[in-house]
Amino acid sequence: MPNELEPVERRMSNDTATRIFGGSPLGVLVRLILVSILVGVILSALGLDPLDIFDSLRRLIRNIWEMGFDAIRWVWGYFLLGAVIVIPIWLIMRIVNAPRGK
Repeated sequence: MPNELEPVERRMSNDTATRIFGGSPLGVLVRLILVSILVGVILSALGLDPLDIFDSLRRLIRNIWEMGFDAIRWVWGYFLLGAVIVIPIWLIMRIVNAPRGK
């Protein structure tokens, strides 16, 4: 329940931030940190470390430069493969967590 003494502009900016971030900015930050740690543990279990990731990105950029449009098709395939999983999960989470009307 909003504080009646709180300025309207501040309440509106809080509502806007909540809508943009999908929750309170601090809460979203904490969730992102926790998920990042979890993904880091999984990647570490797979034998990856941050230097490998940067090296992989460097190789990707070099391959795109060297291979031209074939690399764009290659990246597009991986994008579509990942998007098949990521986009529906994101949509479901947005729908499930959407504010309910009164």
